[in-house]
Amino acid sequence: MDHSAHSAPASSASSSTSQANQAVLDALSRCIAACEMCATACLQEADVKMMVPCIRLDRDCADICRLTAAFIARGSDHARHVLKECIEICRKCAEECGKHPMDHCQQCAEACRACMAACEKF
Repeated sequence: MDHSAHSAPASSASSSTSQANQAVLDALSRCIAACEMCATACLQEADVKMMVPCIRLDRDCADICRLTAAFIARGSDHARHVLKECIEICRKCAEECGKHPMDHCQQCAEACRACMAACEKF
């Protein structure tokens, strides 16, 4: 039996929610990739010890972004709590990466700032 006639069309509210979800999920994904690439590149730097705070924040940021994406994707009631922490860690990572002149650090700082903005807007 065909039930298509009984299906309700997607509401504009649900469509805008889906678009908002996708926008923040995309920003989180870009931030994860930038943080992972930055941490890996930092390990190749001549003075790795100087890069330890950056590497740690890169890893923390990538991990909180993964967790945040999972909470948002499944519509968790706790997504807002995780988003707040994600914003804070992205801010710290952007600040640390922004101190270093290397391209990978500057790209990571930019991705973190964009992720922060997307999370704040969400």
